[in-house]
Amino acid sequence: MTTNRHDGSAVVKPSLRKPAFVKVESLKPGTYGHTVSVKVLQSNAVLSKKPRGQSVDGPQNRSSKIAECLVGDETGTILFTARNDQVELMKPGNTVILRNARIDMFKGTVRLAVDKWGRIEVAEPASFVVKEDNNLSLVQYELVLVDESRN
Repeated sequence: MTTNRHDGSAVVKPSLRKPAFVKVESLKPGTYGHTVSVKVLQSNAVLSKKPRGQSVDGPQNRSSKIAECLVGDETGTILFTARNDQVELMKPGNTVILRNARIDMFKGTVRLAVDKWGRIEVAEPASFVVKEDNNLSLVQYELVLVDESRN
């Protein structure tokens, strides 16, 4: 793709690449940049805080909402942590596309999350049946320190 500058020279812009969708079962701890199409099975509010007062303005005075949502595809399920505006999109029965999602660790288990660099889009209802007996968030991970001085 090329565009012309005011001085007549051409600038080559990189073309956008197609997103590579991954399946839930392939998600691993500590990874990021995932694009996943999932169905929302459950949504449970964990935190709902109102602003402290109207006299102070800033990020510390905004209302906060956090919900844990069980999402999945035909390969498995995982807990998704929805924050603030994301909570409204994560209604049970919705099919959503999570772009630039990452895997966070919480109390030794994996959680899927989308931060400010990612995006959540409500999509057309998917035709797949969710495999509910493979919940990746039920697997406990343990941090193991490796002593590299032995080598």
